[in-house]
Amino acid sequence: MLTDAQCRNATCPPDKRRVRVTDSGGLYLEVSPAGSKRWFQKLYVGGKEKRMALGSYPTVTLTAARKARDAAKLKKADGLDPVHARMLDRLKQAMSEGETFEHVAREWYGKKSALWSVHHKTRELRNLEKDLFPWIGKRRIAAIEPVELLQTLRRVEARGSLDVAHRVLTTARGVFAYALATGKAGRNVAMDLKGALTPHKGRHFAALTDPVKVGELIRAIRGYKGGLVVRAALQLAPMLFQRPTELRAAEWSEFNLDAALWTIQAKRMKRTYDGKANGDPHLVPLPAQAVTILRDLHHITGDGVLLFPGEKGRSIPISDNTLRAALLTLGYGPDVQTVHGFRATARTLLDEVLEFDPLVIEAQLAHAVKDANGRAYNRTTYLKQRADMMQRWADYLDKLAAGADVIQMKRA
Repeated sequence: MLTDAQCRNATCPPDKRRVRVTDSGGLYLEVSPAGSKRWFQKLYVGGKEKRMALGSYPTVTLTAARKARDAAKLKKADGLDPVHARMLDRLKQAMSEGETFEHVAREWYGKKSALWSVHHKTRELRNLEKDLFPWIGKRRIAAIEPVELLQTLRRVEARGSLDVAHRVLTTARGVFAYALATGKAGRNVAMDLKGALTPHKGRHFAALTDPVKVGELIRAIRGYKGGLVVRAALQLAPMLFQRPTELRAAEWSEFNLDAALWTIQAKRMKRTYDGKANGDPHLVPLPAQAVTILRDLHHITGDGVLLFPGEKGRSIPISDNTLRAALLTLGYGPDVQTVHGFRATARTLLDEVLEFDPLVIEAQLAHAVKDANGRAYNRTTYLKQRADMMQRWADYLDKLAAGADVIQMKRA
């Protein structure tokens, strides 16, 4: 057993590369001819001899070196490689020092956002820059406690944005998961906070489903006195019931009016990144009424790219707000009927009144439902059935608008 005096007085002759002064349990002090002294621990891991540096003497005292030796032995007894374990500890410490939440979040965003849609990129960045960075952005991510993140989310709730608070939590959960995986944080403090947030109801787009009221709405649309371009979009929205973005940004190159078919490229659909890049286009059969509207519209905007160019330029489509405002002028506010709600209107009446197969309806809505065997159906199937359905739907809207006898909806 070494004494502190022996450690202080230990020397190495000039003709030797080093001298080892042993203590016990594999601990020894290595002395160089220049006088430097370093502690090492000799270990056997997996039948192979290793040595672990414990620091320089006298910065690391004899007592401290023995404590480090004993700690290494405990790790070895637990089946760990002390050398490897300490290397990981140092790596984690080096990675976490000075890593603020904002720095890690931007790194996470940079690596993940390449696979996101433009809308998702915008929303995630807004969650970070508006609701997270101002409060915890400068905090070292490894030191953030769950209560700090919860307080940040409470600020979002305080302004009445309950659904946004849940989305911000999802964003934070992704950042902390990345920090945990890369050694920048020791835990994901966002994992257990969902139960602490105020529950919120999912948003539903207002939609009329009473046939009589739908007929009144169709008559109001056909009597719209605004611009011809907006009027055409309003007429097609309930007839084709595609997503508002898909309709507003439609291009003439997507339409074959002779074949009565609208082909929406996958990149414009609401799909995953892979679905947008590699998926099949969505086919929309056009009823005769839609073809007539489109041929008339072609005389107005057919020399450009877009069906519905806005006032800001022919390369920019009309906005969501344009159609929303048009409905409002007709007396249909967002609590009564929305443009997106035309999808729910069609889904309900096609099923409960016209009694079409739900799978055919879902195919027309471009919903990725699954068949009885759990396989996602091909979005381009049921084309013949959908063509028949779309024509019957357009005819049905004509009857409702004319005030014809209304078929009663099925009741459970």
